[in-house]
Amino acid sequence: MPDHSPDALGTQVSVPPAEQARVVGAYALTALEYAESVGVDRAALAQAAQLDAAALADASTQTGHLSVAQYVNLLEAAARLSGDACFGLHVGERVRLSSYPFYGLVVCACPTFRAAFEQTQRYEGLAHDLGRSRLVEQGGVATYAWDCPWLDRLPSRHLCESVLTGIVTFANWMANARLPIIEVGLPYAAPGADVQAEYQRIFGAPVRFEADVTYGCFDAALLDMPVRNNDASMFAVLQRRAEELLQERQRAVQSPPVVAQVRGQLAALLAQDRARLDDVAQALGITPRTLQRKLAEVGTTYQRVLDAVRRELAEQLLRDPQLNFTDVAFLLGYHEQSSFNRACREWFGTTPARQRERLLQAG
Repeated sequence: MPDHSPDALGTQVSVPPAEQARVVGAYALTALEYAESVGVDRAALAQAAQLDAAALADASTQTGHLSVAQYVNLLEAAARLSGDACFGLHVGERVRLSSYPFYGLVVCACPTFRAAFEQTQRYEGLAHDLGRSRLVEQGGVATYAWDCPWLDRLPSRHLCESVLTGIVTFANWMANARLPIIEVGLPYAAPGADVQAEYQRIFGAPVRFEADVTYGCFDAALLDMPVRNNDASMFAVLQRRAEELLQERQRAVQSPPVVAQVRGQLAALLAQDRARLDDVAQALGITPRTLQRKLAEVGTTYQRVLDAVRRELAEQLLRDPQLNFTDVAFLLGYHEQSSFNRACREWFGTTPARQRERLLQAG
């Protein structure tokens, strides 16, 4: 068998540090829904994955998130409880457009698979920080490689299999056809025969075990195939919004760790009316006084971080015309519509209605 594996040596995987790396709820929801569909009880899953009820509830929302370690624990615990030796493969088969929040729309608006892959490389972090994708072309063969920096400390066959199968599932959906694969590589020893039979059903290609990285090889000509039903007229608008979301994410990652931790908790707790200082401190496992001191040490306050998170979320929520302003106020943790109206005037210099008009007109 010719060696199509990509050279992983020297690869720099650009993901945030462990304390800031995340998996957004929309992506985690795929695994959670599959686990429940095969009879895994949610409370039992939370206990087995060492997740509290709030963390698991966050994983079941489109806007929540888990840490990388929490997500891997969720996958492994769900696989054990379900008794499904192919749990990761079956999670990947359930991947859909909403599993890749917002950037999936950008990918679907691309004219070709090559362009779609370029957008995946740019915006993959909007869905998760589990790893990063790259493409190697040589001798008419294209190799999609997925580099995961967490496997040494969080070994998980189900993680690698769910990601690779998800990519294959989504690519087949975009092409409206089963795309031929030359070879698959997986970074662990060969599992049992039952799992290998599922590899053949899903990939229809030889599998090379103990590879450096997770990868799949295919004819490079497929990269220039058109994406089915792509809407080029929407690409610029969707990409602009994805870029805004990416910049917001990068600003959050570049914040001091304590600020990033507070921001992450606030994003999850605001809509639960649990975004007070005491709530966030409890979620972080420290006292309110300690949290205030840590924030002061980096030159900010709890109220400033809260205001910044609310402002960013407000811009996201106001872009959705299906949400009325009462809903937006509630999701931002305001008890009164008038409080949200005053905040909008401070942030944007205008009313929620006028700010929505501006955002929608700008695309």
